[in-house]
Amino acid sequence: MSMEQTVITAVPRPAGGLGIEFDDAILIEGPGLAAAPLEAPRATAFAAMFKALGDPVRLRLLSMIASAPDGEACVCDLSSAFHLTGPTISHHLRILREAGLVDSDRRGTWVYYRAVPATLILLAGLLQPAS
Repeated sequence: MSMEQTVITAVPRPAGGLGIEFDDAILIEGPGLAAAPLEAPRATAFAAMFKALGDPVRLRLLSMIASAPDGEACVCDLSSAFHLTGPTISHHLRILREAGLVDSDRRGTWVYYRAVPATLILLAGLLQPAS
């Protein structure tokens, strides 16, 4: 993606758990950091995503989900990789979901998570160095 290219995507509304609330989905548009300064609404939305990724457990969880063979991972499979309780893992997954980094759906008694490609592309584009 070139620096002149504009990125436009809708980001799910972060919940109060991240310290921010938006009335609706916020539209994040514009070039990466190196091409132009961030406007306040974009900075707020990106900060919520980076805050969610600021914990090593959550970063590992996102990595495990994004690299899962079928593109999704069951919470039952994720929990075994950590020495944490199920509720603690669920808490971390909820924060990732509220930040728009993962999506989930319930199948029977289990919840399956998958990375949100548009959000990952958006973050990668934001961090692209100037050419």
